[in-house]
Amino acid sequence: MRPVVAIDRDLVQRKAFDARQSPRRREIHVFHSGDEDSLHRMLNAIQPRQLHPAAPTSGPAEVESLVLLQGTLGYVSFGQDGVPEDENFILLDRERGVYGCDIRPGVCHTIFALAPDTVIFEVKPGPYSPASDKDFAAWAPPEYTPEAAAFLADIEDGFRRVWGLPPRSWEPPATSNDGK
Repeated sequence: MRPVVAIDRDLVQRKAFDARQSPRRREIHVFHSGDEDSLHRMLNAIQPRQLHPAAPTSGPAEVESLVLLQGTLGYVSFGQDGVPEDENFILLDRERGVYGCDIRPGVCHTIFALAPDTVIFEVKPGPYSPASDKDFAAWAPPEYTPEAAAFLADIEDGFRRVWGLPPRSWEPPATSNDGK
């Protein structure tokens, strides 16, 4: 592992390309050396119509920071009952001067790309625990299901209304569970 890695345009473009080719419509580039590291740093390239599932509702792994490198990202937090908290919707858009967000412990949330080739730099505490990392809110639908696609459409439509963004025409997205 190299002691210093540049996060340059070439790397960001490669990850965006990889996300376009992936059945999951997203791609992670890891900078930390292993799951046991105390700080996890990564690029997360996300294409539209891909839901980052609602994060868990308790525990230290929920602390995370996101910095937008390119594209446009929607951030939505939820109450414990699964109702979106409109007042905490964040539109990450470099042209609007909103570059990132810092998410406190205990905040259930999701993110989604509003523009093709959206790439964020994400930081959260480790170590990685497969048992708890995918412990999503009970009311959140499982990834890659028709229910998840409908959930994303509802959340994004509400987000667009709150922010005054034009509606998106929703075609059924492909679902897959064979990616990572």
